Amino acid sequence: MQLRFRCLHGVSRAGFACAVSLAVCARVFGVAADAPASAAQTSAPQSSSRPNIVFIMSDDHGKQAISCYGATAAPGVVQTPGIDRLAREGMRFDCASVTNAICGPSRAVMLTGKHSHRNGFATNDQKFESTQQTFPKLLHQAGYRTEVVGKWHLESDPTGFDHWDVLVGQGDYWNPTFVADGARIKREGHVTDIIHREAVGRLKQLATGAKEGKPFALLVHHKAPHRNWMPAARHLALFREVDIPQPATYFDRYSGRSVASSMQTMQIDRDLTWEYDLKVPARELFPDRKLDGLDSWMQKELSRIPGEAQRAIAEAYDDENRRLISRFGRMSPKAQAEWRFQRYAKDYLRTAQGVDDSVGALLEELDALGLAQNTIVVYTSDQGWFLGEHGWFDKRWMYEESFRMPLVVRWPGHIPTGSVSSALVQNLDFAPTFLAAAGVSVPADMQGKSMLPLLAAGGATDKPFRDAVYYRFEESKGPHTVPRHEGVATERHKLIRFLDIMDPMTGEPMLELYDLAADPDEMRSLAVDPAFAELRSEMVRRLEELRSLYGVDAKPVEIPRLLPAAS
Repeated sequence: MQLRFRCLHGVSRAGFACAVSLAVCARVFGVAADAPASAAQTSAPQSSSRPNIVFIMSDDHGKQAISCYGATAAPGVVQTPGIDRLAREGMRFDCASVTNAICGPSRAVMLTGKHSHRNGFATNDQKFESTQQTFPKLLHQAGYRTEVVGKWHLESDPTGFDHWDVLVGQGDYWNPTFVADGARIKREGHVTDIIHREAVGRLKQLATGAKEGKPFALLVHHKAPHRNWMPAARHLALFREVDIPQPATYFDRYSGRSVASSMQTMQIDRDLTWEYDLKVPARELFPDRKLDGLDSWMQKELSRIPGEAQRAIAEAYDDENRRLISRFGRMSPKAQAEWRFQRYAKDYLRTAQGVDDSVGALLEELDALGLAQNTIVVYTSDQGWFLGEHGWFDKRWMYEESFRMPLVVRWPGHIPTGSVSSALVQNLDFAPTFLAAAGVSVPADMQGKSMLPLLAAGGATDKPFRDAVYYRFEESKGPHTVPRHEGVATERHKLIRFLDIMDPMTGEPMLELYDLAADPDEMRSLAVDPAFAELRSEMVRRLEELRSLYGVDAKPVEIPRLLPAAS
């Protein structure tokens, strides 16, 4: 049975050594809801020198693939020393979550400090209104140099930045095309290494201004480990001699809950493609079958990458693929599903390793440039990820693996080293925190809260940071057919309401209710159990409170805009 690392009082249920070595926050949260941020909440940093900000974000990096969180995907096998260093020298958040677990909308929330229904970007097929208020624009107006390198994925060009150098769309893993301040540039190599190289180059440029009193905010946004998990050549051999533990819920068949979980198309044993996702030549498995569209794309992708990388990829997979093809017809569906999990999990973890390499090297670069002491460094992901739990890949759900995201923050002299927080922070809180740290007033219409008091206190404050969080996912018609849903989560309980699935008994939207202490894998919904009727009513009440607090049903407001301070 796979060990788990869960968000309950900030304590690992498995007692991993990484967690034990850090201070544990054991205080139970209170019950009063906190209002959104206002300008009155902010406090200027104590230092007379405004901090630089380096905000590192990956795409789809689950906590279970990070060793300071226990690396529960493969304890003792997966090591992420770069991210671990940040946690060791700063604060690790165990209960950080997203408001909408999908790439573009999550990024819009981080930029604006507002829920998706307020910033106007709720699904990936929309376009971010680039003239609206964002924290980079506000920092720029306050005298910061603002830059972004890497993945953008918001359909409109970045605004509010002195310099931007971003991937086209999702970006390619090999030889990707970037747009730098409006000019298209094709660069040779692996995308993670390219983004890292460009980020280091920008840091070196920014260091001069920072030492002369011009602080900066540099956003470093990695594509990895987003699907289809193509590792750098140096990582192709990682984990070759080990088996990644299958999650205990890998063969989940979705009983004990509503019908919602069975409506998805994100199962590893059914929905991953052989060539695109699993790097197996599909025509050799199925000579008479037409190639899937993604598999055809993958053949073209492999043909355009550097020859040296092509050879490394072929060498890395060939022996395993030959063995699979030779026995495929004799394998049971269960054996095939187990094989598919191993290939998927290893490629995901290999691809993620490049991100950790970058984090560690960026920290070393800050040291070398003399910037570390006065720089806030944040590592996070745009959401969590399913690494085989419930048989799934991808995200979107309010279930724990997708809903929770990694978050570690270092600010020397301001955050106690090795501290841990179980506060219910969200990506909604990044914008007001950056502004407050820079001494910039937080606009009253931002819905997040500054985390500065929490950071300064080492994660434990007299008053709970927040006692419940709101979540809403809208993209049911997008990939993977996850039904629309919203929900509320407290420290211990979670209520999910599916907006388009009606309960045949009540005619109301279908509910799921979980006790995360008793059922951390969320295998049994308590929503229809009479013994939990009072809890269900209380959680529905809390959900309605948060909907009102965040103006979910209110008349749409005009999106506040700022004239682009920099293009």
